Amino acid sequence: MYKKISAILFPICALLLIGTAYWGYNENQEKTAVLTKAENTYQRSFHDLSYHVQMLNQELGNALAVSSTSTDFQKKSLINIWRITNQAQSEISQLPLTLMPFHKTDQLLSNLSSFTYQTAIRDLSVKPMSNKEIKTLETLYKRTKEISGEIQGVQKSVLADNLKWMDVELELATTKEKFDNKIINGFKLVDKKVSEYDEVEWGPSVSSFGEKNYEILSGTPSTMAEIKEKVTKLFKLDNNNQDINIAENGKKTKYQTFSVSTTINDSKLNMDYTKQGGHLIWYYKDKEIGAKQLSTDQAIEKGKNFLQRADYGDMQVTNVDEYGNVASITYAVHQDNVIIYPAKVIVRVALDNGDITGFQASDYVFENKERTIEEPEITMDEAKRKLNGNFKIQDVTLAIIKNGLNEEVLCYQFTGRSNGSVYRLYINAKTGAEEEIERI
Repeated sequence: MYKKISAILFPICALLLIGTAYWGYNENQEKTAVLTKAENTYQRSFHDLSYHVQMLNQELGNALAVSSTSTDFQKKSLINIWRITNQAQSEISQLPLTLMPFHKTDQLLSNLSSFTYQTAIRDLSVKPMSNKEIKTLETLYKRTKEISGEIQGVQKSVLADNLKWMDVELELATTKEKFDNKIINGFKLVDKKVSEYDEVEWGPSVSSFGEKNYEILSGTPSTMAEIKEKVTKLFKLDNNNQDINIAENGKKTKYQTFSVSTTINDSKLNMDYTKQGGHLIWYYKDKEIGAKQLSTDQAIEKGKNFLQRADYGDMQVTNVDEYGNVASITYAVHQDNVIIYPAKVIVRVALDNGDITGFQASDYVFENKERTIEEPEITMDEAKRKLNGNFKIQDVTLAIIKNGLNEEVLCYQFTGRSNGSVYRLYINAKTGAEEEIERI
């Protein structure tokens, strides 16, 4: 009898064992493929960053080498610098550097991007570059040369020692204060060198941009316990049993935030709060989106309810985009019947069950303030005369936007149709100039 049972069970057990081994092998192969893909992405971004910083230095040299009267070539060089700087910033954002101090370098590139853009968009034949602006380019040329050299030094170590960026991500995710990693140490050295530079005279073209100093935000510094309480209240969690992970970022800098992660119903939630004032500035929920069940109006109400719970008050909808059964809704502050676009938030609502899957509020956090709104200097009818005769107006309102120089301007916002599409046109309420156009 036992022999018969053994004869039956043995092949079954063998098959189960083989199946388990095969499943484990496939799982390991899939995990290895994911890790390899992530590592390749990191490596590509890093080597592209090294190349673009080197190109940035060369392009700055080109802008300085030409005669001050060669305004066309200067404009071309400035546009190239702006383009390359944006590429470098994009590559930095793709590297796991958020948990280490790299803010000074990122801010330098951000200011350089703003400086070159604001200078390039003006008519250099009428208002050529000043001696101060030339001096700024000379300073930036020297500094980018040093930064490029430091990054190339890290690049040589990566290639010579076959260093892995996944090791960097793993080490930064630990709670250790001191790191012993050539890549981390190299980037920390770059940022330390940038922090030791004298302040660049960016001039008025960048002064309006400034850096987002979290220390100036309203409210008092928050603790981890207070942030946990905010998260618990916002998502109606069990304060005792819910596993909420909180990490503090940017210690001893102007960019102090708390990163929070938790899991609700098998969906992972990630969000950032400012330390000063405890403002929620970013949130993302990873979930599968099912078939559409909600209307746009229902999604808008879901978004408004979330804003109320997150202490963002009563805001009005200015735009709705739908894609992949998710509504991306923009809400903005209204003051004296004027839309304040700089103080806006974006809420992403899943149209299957109304879950909030995304939230971005950094604009609102830094731009929400009481404004003195002047009366328009031209009438609505005068502004209408600036429009194309084929533009069919559906709605008109006043709005404050930021122009190409990052200055707030009061405009007439005309919403209407042209060539089968819906557009918004912004006519400066003071000068009558066309400030902006966007397709909805």
